[in-house]
Amino acid sequence: MIVERNINRFIVFTDDELGHALQKISNNKSRIIFALSQNGVLEGILTDGDVRRWLLQTDDFNLKLPVSSACNTNYISAEEDSHPNEIEKLFSDRIEYVPLLDKQGRLVAIASHKPQVLKIGSFTISDESKVFIIAEIGNNHNGDIQLAKRLVDEAITAGADCAKFQLRHLDSMYRRAKDDTCGEDLGAEYTLDLLTRFQLSTEQMFEVFDYCKLKGILPLCTPWDKTSLEALERYGMPAYKVASADLTNHGLLAKLAKTGKPLLCSTGMSTESEIKDAIALLKQLGASFVLLHCNSTYPAPFKDINLKYISRLRDLSGGGFVGYSGHERGTSVAISAVAIGAKVIEKHFTLDRNMEGNDHRVSLLPDEFKQLAQGIREVEQAIGHSDSRKVTQGEMMNREVLGKSLLSNREIKAGDIITELDIDIRSPGKGLAPYFKETLIGRKALRDIKEGDFFYQSDLADSVITSRSYKFTRPFGIPARYHDFSNLAAKSNLDFVEFHLSYKDLDLEPAKFLDKNGYQLDFLVHSPELFSGDHIMDLCSDDESYRKRSILELQNVINATRKLKPYFHKNDKPLIIINAGGFTLDGFMKRTDRERKYEIIAESLDEIDSEGVEIIPQTMPPYPWHFGGQRFHNLFMDADDISKYCDKYNSRICLDVSHSKLACNLTKESFSQFIQKVAPYTAHLHIVDADGIDGEGLQIDEGEIDFADLADNLSKLCPRASFIPEIWQGHKNDGEGFWIALEKLEKYNF
Repeated sequence: MIVERNINRFIVFTDDELGHALQKISNNKSRIIFALSQNGVLEGILTDGDVRRWLLQTDDFNLKLPVSSACNTNYISAEEDSHPNEIEKLFSDRIEYVPLLDKQGRLVAIASHKPQVLKIGSFTISDESKVFIIAEIGNNHNGDIQLAKRLVDEAITAGADCAKFQLRHLDSMYRRAKDDTCGEDLGAEYTLDLLTRFQLSTEQMFEVFDYCKLKGILPLCTPWDKTSLEALERYGMPAYKVASADLTNHGLLAKLAKTGKPLLCSTGMSTESEIKDAIALLKQLGASFVLLHCNSTYPAPFKDINLKYISRLRDLSGGGFVGYSGHERGTSVAISAVAIGAKVIEKHFTLDRNMEGNDHRVSLLPDEFKQLAQGIREVEQAIGHSDSRKVTQGEMMNREVLGKSLLSNREIKAGDIITELDIDIRSPGKGLAPYFKETLIGRKALRDIKEGDFFYQSDLADSVITSRSYKFTRPFGIPARYHDFSNLAAKSNLDFVEFHLSYKDLDLEPAKFLDKNGYQLDFLVHSPELFSGDHIMDLCSDDESYRKRSILELQNVINATRKLKPYFHKNDKPLIIINAGGFTLDGFMKRTDRERKYEIIAESLDEIDSEGVEIIPQTMPPYPWHFGGQRFHNLFMDADDISKYCDKYNSRICLDVSHSKLACNLTKESFSQFIQKVAPYTAHLHIVDADGIDGEGLQIDEGEIDFADLADNLSKLCPRASFIPEIWQGHKNDGEGFWIALEKLEKYNF
């Protein structure tokens, strides 16, 4: 049994709105909240089931009604000082949470069998949370408070979430601690000598804890005795680490549990029966705890570590959270523990392994700890889920290049029956996958299909999506290439076309593709991102020759744009959309580095002859796909960065809503608020759906974007900005993806 006293995420007030209560039920992942009066008295509970029952019984479905109108007042509770055995009897298949009340009926704690989350300071440990990384400084400060503070600084730089120390009151811990230790075993004599010389006083430890808070890292500490625990309680330590040596010290373990603080319990040097006894005691006392697998050998041989036991610890704790505290050499074992399910990782930390003291020899140096933290973050992303396998965005891009498709080996007329002899299989993978061949055979063709054309998913449908005239409140168009412009532009009442140029298109003469009499259309140009020799445009590269080449390539794009102007009779000053650069290979850059990069972009654009055109940077996703592989982007993702850039350099932007939604998903920021900040600077829009942190280019309503809210914001803040539906592969099958998107967007009143 777990008793949670940090209950804010579980509570609402009876006069709160139901909508607020439902949001809290969703957020706390426990499917239950407790409704309190303003003085904290428990008035009722509200679960998913209660909400469903209320919906079936009410005629007034109004989420602004008070919680009291729907909460269940018939609930089971217990007094806070009830014996654990009595509380245990209240649990059943129906009751997973028992509210614990004081004498006045006020909610003070919640009992459950399994913690859904565990709070340590501002950190949350849950099934979905990041791994909690502890830099175990311990006594590696060697009694020097300045060294202790330097270790804190280095732990922050290395990526630790927590700097942990140890506190001992030697007089109450060791016999004859003040006397000559002759007669003790050599190991105890050595340890006592080190501790006597390398302790920080309690006041100095508090000063180091305060320094941690000042610098923005969580301080934790292991109390080795009752006196030390009392001191740390006076200080206000938010959680405690239980040393392996004290897992069998039930007196101290009980005192730690009774603080009500979360406990991180190392299991080194203990047998399974001893671990079970400790778990039983902790559960009896209602403690929130994490079991840390550990081998207390310094350094631990790899053959003795037995990482598989982490899963056993989870089972022993009844499905609770587990972690790993390592004393082995290197970082690979601790990183591997994350893949097995460790939510807490602790490794010793030092500045010099040659310093005096046993812990230094098994500690990581700052650069090594940084590698550990980075490896953990990479592995926790890679763990993923066990749901059904889906093709990722990057794989989809490569599948098109490397895969094979079904195509027609003769001209087929609408109404013809497709036979096996009509179908060939060839690369690239732009159309139906080969395994659809048997499904395609015998179907009636819904359209005219030229020899060599691909078959598409719509060829398996019962009807064909066709283009028509559309009505929007702002100028609209579609993306096109030179070779398909004439065909696509003639299919609808477009206001303009956005040419997506490849670097090879820059060498083409528009006259070969365009009518010399021109078009009653406007046009935009989307600059290539990739140029010959694997050169990706980067106007802020630290490599001056690379930056200069990017400037030259952009100038070539401008020159090509000028060649297009005579063909389009409604253009004034065509927009050129650029991906300005700022990508990195191995991780995101710091904010201070981003600020300088924006300055370099502005300097680069000043070196370009942009007479007659307007260059607008595009908002970017966090993980751009280059050559079918993923990199890190850093610029034109943050709303405040974008606003500042536009104000400072009098610039407008192309707002790609898919890119920006992905960026907001990564940072967990409100997409609606992002739009409100950047829409006033928007000259042009790429409207397309998105999913997760790298699923870009999705068809409208197939991702996570709220298009009704988006349309409302855009109509207020940039009503004259033009747009295209930039659906990935939307041009296939005569622009089928674009027409589907425009059908949907028309309904949203874009």
